[in-house]
Amino acid sequence: QVQLVESGGGLVQAGGSLRLSCAASGRTFSIYNMGWFRQAPGKEREFVAAISYSGIVTYYADSVKGRFTISRDNAKDTVYLQMNSLKAEDTAVYYCAADRTALGLSRRKYDYWGQGTQVTVSS
Repeated sequence: QVQLVESGGGLVQAGGSLRLSCAASGRTFSIYNMGWFRQAPGKEREFVAAISYSGIVTYYADSVKGRFTISRDNAKDTVYLQMNSLKAEDTAVYYCAADRTALGLSRRKYDYWGQGTQVTVSS
């Protein structure tokens, strides 16, 4: 079992930045691939970014590429999502997730989920 706790969400103006953190506890963090997903009201949960257990490989949704950066610190059991140039359409609850299988974009691959943190971007 891995427990995940997100933090860092909040209200920000369009064009601003936020950094989300996801702290893991339980099993060995460094063996898990990690992903960030988001869910806006009335919409399905969608992929945002993913990072391999080593931190070497990263994937991004086209909608955030060039604006968001995923990173991890295995010594701190934490994964981050740096979000720059935020837009109103980035407003959602953001979730981190952990997966031990091959790095992927589908939310169905991920076994462990945090409770989410709200990000609201005002235009």
